[in-house]
Amino acid sequence: MLKRLVLVILLVGTLVSCEKAISFTPRNAEPAVVIEATIENGQPPIVILSHSLHYFSKISPDSLAASFIHQAEINISNGSKTHRLKEYALPANNGYTVYYYSIDSANLATAFPGEFNKSYSLQVKTGGKEYTAVTTIPNLTKTFDSLWWLPAPSNPDTGKVIIMGRTTDPPGFGNYIRYFTQSNGDPFLPGLNSVFDDQIVDGKTYEVQVEHGVDRNESIDLEDYAFFNRGDVVSVKLCNIDKATFDFWRTMEYNYTSIGNPFSSPVKVLSNIQGGGLGYFGGYAVQYSTLVIPR
Repeated sequence: MLKRLVLVILLVGTLVSCEKAISFTPRNAEPAVVIEATIENGQPPIVILSHSLHYFSKISPDSLAASFIHQAEINISNGSKTHRLKEYALPANNGYTVYYYSIDSANLATAFPGEFNKSYSLQVKTGGKEYTAVTTIPNLTKTFDSLWWLPAPSNPDTGKVIIMGRTTDPPGFGNYIRYFTQSNGDPFLPGLNSVFDDQIVDGKTYEVQVEHGVDRNESIDLEDYAFFNRGDVVSVKLCNIDKATFDFWRTMEYNYTSIGNPFSSPVKVLSNIQGGGLGYFGGYAVQYSTLVIPR
């Protein structure tokens, strides 16, 4: 026993002696342009432009409001038409203003909504630099055949329920989806893990739990977030997306869930923005389904 204790002490002493103090100074990089651009079937394009914030900066409503980029030149093309987007201001409930770019209502001759199975190119010019991206709205090939609710398993709260859905994956790999949920008319929110591929379910009909969407700006109760309540009116927005959109959100959500985990591996967020910008340009083929959960 004494011998073993001595060996443990020697081992700990060796490990401690191998420790090396590492100090580094974070590079104070210039703010990067962040592009969040989407286009859905039947809807106009929406583009939000902002500057990135420093890693150690204090995030506040004022700093976020100041990060919007104004007076950018943004063009979107569907291959036959090219349209210059216009900047709009949208007052928020907290007294701040949100800025975004969309179709110019004074120049509808070149405007267009999103269409299934069509590609789109985006060009953004701001600060003397140019950023480009390409996306596709795929066909609406993967949809929910049905939705239903069940009492939340292993939960003493009888008012909590889960939502299940049945869908069929088309044969052939490469079907990517992202989903959002809406409860009682609130905004649509993406799931904690909102994107999925078909590596396991290719060509199969299967059932899956549809978890409640989350607001990542608020604290999330990991024990309770996935449930809905009796009496809720729930809408599910199921989107078919291309691989670039899937890759962006897959890596973004992995980074989000790994924050604070010392055992996680760093993953680079995969963007389809060319020219040095951050963010993504994503096309969405959308199906809406609604479920009324009785009290």
